[in-house]
Amino acid sequence: MKVLLDTHVVVWASHQSARLGTARQLVLDADQRLLSAVCVWELAIEQGLGKLRLRSDVRTWSRRVTSELALDLLPVSAEHAAAVEHLPDVHRDPFDRLLVAQAVAEGAVLLTADRRLLGYGDAVRLVG
Repeated sequence: MKVLLDTHVVVWASHQSARLGTARQLVLDADQRLLSAVCVWELAIEQGLGKLRLRSDVRTWSRRVTSELALDLLPVSAEHAAAVEHLPDVHRDPFDRLLVAQAVAEGAVLLTADRRLLGYGDAVRLVG
């Protein structure tokens, strides 16, 4: 299975947080683990606003986490951006909608703890 990690899930995984729960094994057993540039962008905004405190700047953190967790970085393509148009109007958060669109386009499952995203169906799996 190919998995795309939601922003909070990758933060939990990087800190080996108990909040990840049984999903830790799901992440480890995945055939491919993806970290979206959307998550890096969201973390940079949060850290820049002082709402998040990582142990380093976001660029350094994302490089370290990508290596430590064997994540493949998924850039945002025009196909991903355009796919947002075809999503049901379940949720209005642009970060989440783009992550769901990426999961659909890439044939991946978005791992998230955000129950609001379950309305997107099989593209989303609840963790934590």
